Amino acid sequence: MSLINFHRVLIVAAILFCAGYGAYELMAFTGIGANGSRVLSAFFFVCAAGLSYYLWRLKDILGVDE
Repeated sequence: MSLINFHRVLIVAAILFCAGYGAYELMAFTGIGANGSRVLSAFFFVCAAGLSYYLWRLKDILGVDE
């Protein structure tokens, strides 16, 4: 496994974590109604979106040819 592929696996794991934790905090917001949960949920969904963009454009950002 090349280093780029290993990096992709780690990015996918981070995307899944961010999306999962964002969903968890969104569920906590709907149950409790605390604004902190809404802010955390939004933050982690934005992180998941940013990491998804990074994964999609990884070759261009790193400047490598596979």
